[in-house]
Amino acid sequence: MFDTKSQESTTDLTSPEAVQRGQEVYDRITSGECKDVMAELNEAYGRTS
Repeated sequence: MFDTKSQESTTDLTSPEAVQRGQEVYDRITSGECKDVMAELNEAYGRTS
């Protein structure tokens, strides 16, 4: 019924540094500079796909 796959380690998205990184990606998205949202978010938060 539910996906029981274990989750990756989490990132605190509420820290000031994480908020700033997210804002920078958001600004790129809204300006049209961002071509691959997932790749940019993964890079900003140090995640691998």
